Amino acid sequence: MWHEGGAIERLDVVPLDPGFMRHVRACNTAVLPGKRLPFLLAGVPVGWVRREIASALADFPGIDTGSDGVNLSTPPALPGIAQSLAERGMFRWRREAFDVRAPDGTVLGTIDRGAIPSFGIEATGVHVNGLIHRPDGLHIWVARRAANKALDPGKLDHIVAGGVPAGLSPMACLIKEAAEEAAIPSSLAATARHVGEIRYAMERPEGLRRDRLHCYDLDLPPDFVPQAADGEVESFELWPIERAFAAVRDTDDFKFNVNLVLIDLFTRLGIIATN
Repeated sequence: MWHEGGAIERLDVVPLDPGFMRHVRACNTAVLPGKRLPFLLAGVPVGWVRREIASALADFPGIDTGSDGVNLSTPPALPGIAQSLAERGMFRWRREAFDVRAPDGTVLGTIDRGAIPSFGIEATGVHVNGLIHRPDGLHIWVARRAANKALDPGKLDHIVAGGVPAGLSPMACLIKEAAEEAAIPSSLAATARHVGEIRYAMERPEGLRRDRLHCYDLDLPPDFVPQAADGEVESFELWPIERAFAAVRDTDDFKFNVNLVLIDLFTRLGIIATN
């Protein structure tokens, strides 16, 4: 039974056992620098590139390769350079610009989403736990990704999740994605509570994923039913929190980074011990 103290009485508190830790390890597989060189914009480190990308970048004006890494002195040129590399078949072009930020958060430029893993640039995303409190306990809405998704088709996902495009704040992105993915009214989506951030660096088939996830809890009315509005999601299903707990612990059914956000949720609910 859920209660205001944040615990679930009918689930025992368990340690962070290997069933959960394997997801944490799977999202932290990158060894940096490894075989990569630092990538800099106007002298500010923003990413990591493999030597084949570094060699291709040498063809463009404004690129200098030195002891500090590969530096592009003209940040506005980055989108065009990335598009040229995509046309050479070095990565998939997504037609969606993301901000490129300095370590202090300053926006230095933009780059297409498809180029981000090849440049090892940190991407920002939002993940929303869609929660419903019922007399029989806490429930969470679970989405199934469409079968035609380029990344992780058919995997389980959050009710709302997505990358933050250039020029948007995480909350503005959340409200936009909530309407597009689940037909959640903006007035309801705006009540989501920011509960933390998760960062990781992992090797993926598409390259280096360095992600910063903004995590939110959204309490939904008991009678709310999300609708797949834009084709990104195949279906939604309302699960008792116990079922989500077991699925994360025992399976790989959820998209890789969704597991981390759910582990954080279980920890905050008090059903995973942190010591």
